[in-house]
Amino acid sequence: MNATRFGELEVLCHAPEHVTHEHPLLFVHGAYVAAWCWEEHFQPWFAHRGWSTYAVSLSGHGKSRNREHLDSYSIDDYVRDVAEVAARLPAPPILIGHSMGGMVVQKYLEQYDAPATVLMSSVPPQGLMGSAFGLMMKRPNLLSDLNNIMAGNDVNIDSLREALFYQPVDADDLLRYYHLSQPESHRAIWDMSLFNLPQPGRMHRPPMLILGAEHDALIPPDQVHMTAVTYGRQAEIFSGVGHGMMLERDWEKVAIRIADWLAERNL
Repeated sequence: MNATRFGELEVLCHAPEHVTHEHPLLFVHGAYVAAWCWEEHFQPWFAHRGWSTYAVSLSGHGKSRNREHLDSYSIDDYVRDVAEVAARLPAPPILIGHSMGGMVVQKYLEQYDAPATVLMSSVPPQGLMGSAFGLMMKRPNLLSDLNNIMAGNDVNIDSLREALFYQPVDADDLLRYYHLSQPESHRAIWDMSLFNLPQPGRMHRPPMLILGAEHDALIPPDQVHMTAVTYGRQAEIFSGVGHGMMLERDWEKVAIRIADWLAERNL
């Protein structure tokens, strides 16, 4: 792994021994985390199979610029981060976005094209309101703890487990993830809720793979199907998996599906 900087942005890079795919993969993380969530499994796995892989920590996240100004960042700022990194890669990247990162990818497509995109447990183009209402009704304590994480307050580590995982997770790994987690921009959350939703009519339409998780407490399957219907696709829902698809024990099933889908398109 090579941690580097593209300007003021932290970018984690995994280079294959032999590059066998023209287009690199650029991973975009969700709320409350940073590029590290991709480095755990996905980046080395895809690099071993010939893809150059990059994961950006969006502004205010990880070791990227201005953690102290996190709340000033909007979804449009995150789109600019992705565009800044994409412009410096050797070829146009395939974009893979998780949760909030999936929303960033959708907004990116309003201005830029891509060889292909993958949305994993993505915020739907209709925004977060449906998901928030579902949490309010079914898991009010989890919604409360997510608000505490946003405010930078300590929360019960079991809330992180409930938000990200359905499968068993090693206690040491969970503690490590907990310490790597961070608040999210209130401005970005409002953008995703109401104020800056994707406009499908303005978007480029590259090949798009839409994935969800059966036991996702944050973006449940019905929200994933909404995304698929909007873009004229079929959602694929992984059974026995929670929101943190790239960190669950069955993460490799998700990686294999993405790799197979890209191979079908000679990407």
